[in-house]
Amino acid sequence: MFKRFLLFVLMVIGTNEYLFAQELYVYSEPASNMPTNAIGLRLSNEGSFNPDFKSRTNVEVMLGVHKNLMFHAQSFMSDMDGKYRLEGGSFYAKYRFLSLDEAQSHFRAAAFARISTSNRKSFTEDINLEGDNSGWQGGLVFTQLLHKLALSATVGYNKTFVKDGLVSVGHNYGLSRPNEMFNYSLSSGYLLFPVIYKNYSQPNFNLYFEVLGKTNPENGNSYVDFAPAVQLVLNSKTRIDLGYRFQVAGNIANRYSKNMYLARVEFNFFNALSKKS
Repeated sequence: MFKRFLLFVLMVIGTNEYLFAQELYVYSEPASNMPTNAIGLRLSNEGSFNPDFKSRTNVEVMLGVHKNLMFHAQSFMSDMDGKYRLEGGSFYAKYRFLSLDEAQSHFRAAAFARISTSNRKSFTEDINLEGDNSGWQGGLVFTQLLHKLALSATVGYNKTFVKDGLVSVGHNYGLSRPNEMFNYSLSSGYLLFPVIYKNYSQPNFNLYFEVLGKTNPENGNSYVDFAPAVQLVLNSKTRIDLGYRFQVAGNIANRYSKNMYLARVEFNFFNALSKKS
């Protein structure tokens, strides 16, 4: 009986990487991908209360083309400029090029790229390709799973399509806006519940702590955020995230993503694109 159960678990894990729930980071992507032929739908809302309440809503569709390749398409809407309106969208792709798997651990590496468009007029040195800026991004992500603990590191390069503009630093709007930025993150996720895995339909409760940062290579300005979060995964298909990011160091003025909450719900449909006989 135990051997049959173990074989069943290994088969499910082999086809459904979302069982590694502690890799479903809230503020970053892991090196692992969605299962082949899977479709995911995310609805995210992030916002801040100081000085006034402003929020952004992201609608995202995800597609698992192959175990090593997945795509995301996003649209962004916000009231950052007063009236709630559509800001733009982005297209994201990730390719996993390395996978070293063992019984209760694995190491994976992937390359990712994003291209975004936005109709916002940005007055900050920060580059945010999920709503605030038009541009492109590329980078690498490395993820290590150690039983119930998952660790991940991301490095990336961001570049806007607008070469020059104005950036607000204090009350000075006469400075040229840089058009490139390095981003980096360190993420950790821990599977708190269930203590003993019996089947894949058990609810998963995960704790996360992520360190998010960016640096402007032109002048060395940078910032670092801490981002704790909690997550509930139901039946390996429905995911609920709650998190908050806050700045702990930095000298980049008027950031839109500073000190913001994040609430998200995600639905996954496995084998949605497989051919039926």
